[in-house]
Amino acid sequence: MRMLDRSPAAPHAPDALERDLLALIEDSREQASDDPFRNPVLAVTLAITRMLDRDEIGEADLDGLFARLREQSLAERAARLRGYVGLDRHASDAGMPARIVGAVPKGANDFETLRGLVGRTAFAVVFTAHPTFGMPKAVAGLIARAASEPDAGARRPLVAEAAALSTRPDARISLDDEFEQACIAANHGREALDAFNGALLDAARARWPDRWTELVPKPFAIASWVGCDTDGRTDIGWWDTLRYRIESKRMQLDRLMRDLPDVPATKVVRTLAQGALAAVNRQLAVAPRLGTKPTLEAVHRFALALIIERERAQTDAGPILAGLAGAVTVAESDADRRAIAVLRSGIAAHGLSNALPHFRLNASQIHNAVRRVIDLEGEPTDAAQRRSHLATIHALLNDVQPVDVDFGALAAERASAARLMMTITQILKHVDGTHPVRFLIAETETGYTLLAALWLARHYGIADKVEITPLFETASALEQGIRVLDDALRNPHWRQYLKRIGRLTVQFGYSDSGRYVGQLAASFWIERLRLRLSELMAQNDLSGIELAIFDTHGESIGRGAHPSSLRDRLAYLAPEDARRRNRANGIRVRLESSFQGSDGYLMFGTPPLAQATVERIAEHVFALDIADEDAFADYVLSDAPDGADETDDPIYAEADFATEFFTVVRQDMETLVDDTGYAALLGTFGPSLLDRTGSRPVARQSDGGGPAMITHPRQMRAIPNNAILHQLGFLANSLHGMGRAAGRAPDLFRDMRRDSVRFSRAFRMVQHAAAVSDLDVLRAYIDTLDPAVWLERARRTQRDARRDELVVIATALDRLDLAPKLRRLFGRLTCDWLSLQTAAPDLGKMSPRLTLLHAIRLALIHRIWFLAVHIPGFRPQSGITREALIERFLRLDVEGCLTLLEDVFPVTPDPTLGLNFGEPAGPRDVGTYEAEHTTLFAPIGRSFARVRELSGMIQHEVGAFG
Repeated sequence: MRMLDRSPAAPHAPDALERDLLALIEDSREQASDDPFRNPVLAVTLAITRMLDRDEIGEADLDGLFARLREQSLAERAARLRGYVGLDRHASDAGMPARIVGAVPKGANDFETLRGLVGRTAFAVVFTAHPTFGMPKAVAGLIARAASEPDAGARRPLVAEAAALSTRPDARISLDDEFEQACIAANHGREALDAFNGALLDAARARWPDRWTELVPKPFAIASWVGCDTDGRTDIGWWDTLRYRIESKRMQLDRLMRDLPDVPATKVVRTLAQGALAAVNRQLAVAPRLGTKPTLEAVHRFALALIIERERAQTDAGPILAGLAGAVTVAESDADRRAIAVLRSGIAAHGLSNALPHFRLNASQIHNAVRRVIDLEGEPTDAAQRRSHLATIHALLNDVQPVDVDFGALAAERASAARLMMTITQILKHVDGTHPVRFLIAETETGYTLLAALWLARHYGIADKVEITPLFETASALEQGIRVLDDALRNPHWRQYLKRIGRLTVQFGYSDSGRYVGQLAASFWIERLRLRLSELMAQNDLSGIELAIFDTHGESIGRGAHPSSLRDRLAYLAPEDARRRNRANGIRVRLESSFQGSDGYLMFGTPPLAQATVERIAEHVFALDIADEDAFADYVLSDAPDGADETDDPIYAEADFATEFFTVVRQDMETLVDDTGYAALLGTFGPSLLDRTGSRPVARQSDGGGPAMITHPRQMRAIPNNAILHQLGFLANSLHGMGRAAGRAPDLFRDMRRDSVRFSRAFRMVQHAAAVSDLDVLRAYIDTLDPAVWLERARRTQRDARRDELVVIATALDRLDLAPKLRRLFGRLTCDWLSLQTAAPDLGKMSPRLTLLHAIRLALIHRIWFLAVHIPGFRPQSGITREALIERFLRLDVEGCLTLLEDVFPVTPDPTLGLNFGEPAGPRDVGTYEAEHTTLFAPIGRSFARVRELSGMIQHEVGAFG
């Protein structure tokens, strides 16, 4: 392999260093093709390590190289974002709103046809959070601004500004920070919806000049669960949730005051809005701050402000909507009427909220809350207890009576589900009761959970204002989802509830399902549940009930976000076949989709991006509905291969192939998840490669300090699970099992790739995963944890000092005993990958630049370990020995280790030295440890900071965090 001709005398130009290191990658790959026992990534890692040892590459060189590589990654990221939402498309002369209006056939009831088409919310954008804020807010803003620029020259300075910043997430991310970023995205989304609704009104005015002001278009809505998601969290107080909802209300009133024409026609509604805004500001002035535990006096003061200002603040949008309706009829100019009509549409869709609220908790929390009034043993999920639980909750529903709720009772409540339901009661009563709120229940696996939630809602008197929504995400939930709903539908109370509220809502999750059964298999099982849900509604004569389907996913392919385009993303989540069957059964469907964290908010990062995103959503929602009118002949749902027919997709005709194919993927993925080597791969130092990316509490610690050892993937959340796979260079949950599944029927597999719109779209996720995966990279990480590799290196080194370091590292790794299980795991992954390559030889491979990032990071990890073995011996501290500390370094618990070393080896003198305590002086450490800090601890810290920096850069190369 070619070696760099480097002198330690002066720093090197970043472009030259990049060129030389990329050449090393290419040369090493070429040599590996002739030498099957060579790992090209580890070979480059060794070469970089030697350059660092000889000072041929210095820290300044690395920083300059990182800035250059960051700039390239961010430039490509901005270009991908621009293409993803379709900003570069050449739009037709007429925009989507005009095309929708133009597609309505002329006739006696054509205006009513349009009103039915756009007067119902058919799609909702839901901003979710979780710990997925993987890039700094400033970098995200610059990427969005760059993507919005049509000229590449205008993008360059924005990208350069972003590249000068770190890619690591902001140091401290609070729930307030997440809420603020969600609000920025929501505000851009609301502006885009206003623009879309305004264009609909313009087109309607041109066609129906005497009736257009009757139209109240609200085809799309914005929602958010940031601040309302308490699943797995105890750090969000009910006062926090109330404050966020009041702040959302203030934003809605601010928008109304800002955009309302100041003309005589709007005097009444302006007076209402001014009074409401002033009252809301007074309420917020006494709202407890995030992270505080308010005193009873503070709670009392806040409660009185909500109650005293209740009437002035308005708690229902009805009076304001009535005022706007009156104003639009008497306003003198079309411009004023248009502005008023647009505001009316926004408030009709969102009530007194900037974004509709989604509340979420776990099924077990519901069960615990109801257990206080139910005299049953056992768990509701136990099949042996199923009938008794259903019968008992039915009896409770027969007799339930609503109780009063006040803030004192809310402050005293300890059961989380009851407390959340009471919080919702107070929000509906004192903040905004215009629309029912969404109540999402994670891990719903029995109809009892839905009925128990209904009992709670009735108990607190808000059953008509809460949309109880099961989340189906685990493998068992996807299999049993229909039985869960069927059990609920057999209960007359649930049927009566659905008919009163007018909507059945379900939530499908792609994160846990994707990591446990494989992302493509999860998509198949979710689609199958969609189809069966349509049949269930038809069988139960629920055609008059709207079906709302909320697809909850992350922004990476492992968590359900299609990488090719927003069009593919929407069609992947809501396939055409299921939508056609719903229409055939007369079922009205409302689609909802999550946009999560930094990556998801990018699509609403600027007004142009938000408008393009809304345009793509409009194409998805309306293209199939009025395709018969040929209004969207230029719209291709999936860029189907030549000859493919999305209206007669062969994947549905070959039902046995689909079932067997995805069953194999699921079986292999479930076996992989239970492999102890897979847990070791994810948990050894994978979590330490990641910075904290959100406000949710971090993972548990071990008894001896440092991160707990993972023994099964279920012990970590889906987001770090996926993020670690990105960082280790092999996206197993999108790839594994595909090889064996394809190899069972290779000819039919190739036919489906060619002819099936649905299958080819799904397989593009595999293609993307392959393009950012490399078994050589994964093997390099696995070999790094293998003591035999370090001993082999010790056997061949010519440097005595290095030999000692290598032996110490090998000995410590041997104590961790990871190598045998990791080698077996690698064999399992390799066998399936070879089968996949045979079936799909056109799969791409990891780019040299991404491979280089992994090689540099491995060299820095090795450098940390080489330095760590030189830490002097010390007496055990808090039960931690030097050997245990070295093992923690091997797991990259660097920050925890350095904190401990600060205490063991202080850099400042003992403050008691020189003080007379009235007795003979006892023994003290009289020295300080500046040398250890200068030569060991500080270099370790700087190297680890660069390891984390590279993690951020890899995130941008892959395309998303988590």
